[in-house]
Formats: sequence, structure tokens, C-alpha cells
Amino acid sequence: MTGGLPVVETRGLVKTFGDDVHACASIDLTVRQGEIVALLGPSGSGKSTLLRHLNGLTRPDSGDIRVLGVDVVTAKGAALRALRRRVGVVFQQFNLVGRLTVMENVLNGALGRVRGPRYGIVTWPKSVRVEAFEHLDRVGLADRAYQRAGSLSGGQQQRVAIARALLQRPELVLADEPVASLDPETAASVMDLLVRVCREDGLTMVCTLHQIELALQWTRRVVGLRRGEVRLDEPTGALDAVRLRGLYLSDPVTVP
Repeated sequence: MTGGLPVVETRGLVKTFGDDVHACASIDLTVRQGEIVALLGPSGSGKSTLLRHLNGLTRPDSGDIRVLGVDVVTAKGAALRALRRRVGVVFQQFNLVGRLTVMENVLNGALGRVRGPRYGIVTWPKSVRVEAFEHLDRVGLADRAYQRAGSLSGGQQQRVAIARALLQRPELVLADEPVASLDPETAASVMDLLVRVCREDGLTMVCTLHQIELALQWTRRVVGLRRGEVRLDEPTGALDAVRLRGLYLSDPVTVP
């Protein structure tokens, strides 16, 4: 773990759906500046719900959440929008507009800092267009800038989504199962890219994953969840696949 300032802090975070589905059961978590953290656990363990709390997409039943020094629980309106501009999100399903060009999709990452609607590439400031092209070059897709996004492969579309998030100039990246829909080879290359750009830019990342091997290879710390509880929180160097598979066993679960 790094010794940087806290970027994410949750204390006693509770979120319940229905009468007895505890998506988050009093979760305490601190992620410091520059850390790259994987959230692991079976479906329904609370990984994605926890992630959605960090930029205010989901509100807790109780508990405290601070992200980049902002109280997310009380933040509303302009304050919440300002926080979200500082938090880049990479989704499992890419969330690109398939009929638009790759460049137009990337440019949408700058909507939070450019006033007024934009209709077509030429309506964006030249400086933003140059920056968008530079990020496309970083993800290896500069030659596809004017191709329709929907014509790309899944791995290429996720690279476009990463470039879009980078154009946002985030301080924190939240990646929700970013490689779940990709084949193993493509998933490894996308994880390599995502982690590399975060390290190069000094970004903090919290990433939900199912793939134990990817978490061990590409992240520095694993937080294991089950039934909304933190069952494990350790540097990846102290872990192995056998221990992590314990998170996926039927209850009762003991991860020594």
C-alpha cells in the first residue's frame, strides 16, 4: 500500500435491498492516492454496489463516504457534479454510442469542462480535439479515430472507453468489471493498458473483477467481499489463488 492521502474512505457503509439483502454490511474501506485496488467476490457480494456509492449513483442507508475529500452522502447538485468530473468510470458494457465515430465518443469525456452542446467534431475546441487524439494514441487506436465505434471489436471499444475516461482528467478511476465481456487474451491486454495509464498518470483506481488471476497480476491490493462484508483486505504479494478462491465457496466461508 502507498502512504498517500486517502482518496476513498467509507465508514460503516450499509445498503440493504428489500428486507434482508445486505449489499453492503457496515463496510470500512480506505484507498490511498496512487493505489490500484481490486474488489473481488462472487456475484451479489456487493462489489458493484460499493463502487456505485463512491460517485453518488447509489445512496447508503447509513454510514459515511468521502471521496477526494468530498462528503458524497450529503453532496448534491453542483457539488456532486463537480465530484463526478474528477472520477472517471469504465463500464463492463463500454457505454459507447455505436453510430458515432471513435473520436466523438472520446470527446464526450470532456463534456463536464466544455460549455454548451456540441454537434460534430469541428465544434469542439482544437485543444480538446488534440488532447482526445493523444489519448487515442495512448490506447493504440489513433488510426481508428474516424471509424464508427460500433464497428470495433469488444477490446477496441473498451480501449475507446478508457481514452474517454482519460479525457475527463480524472483523479480517481472506478472500473466495474471492465474485462468481463472479453476473451482471456484481450482481457489481459486491456487490464495491462488500464493499469499502465493509471500508473503513468498517478491515478488511483478501484476495480471490480471476477478473474482472480488478473487481480493477482495487475493490482497491488485485493479487497475480498462476500454477502456485503469485507472478508479479506491484503496486498496481492501476500495472496495466492487458493486463498482467493475461498471467497467463492459456499457459506460458511473462512479465508485464513
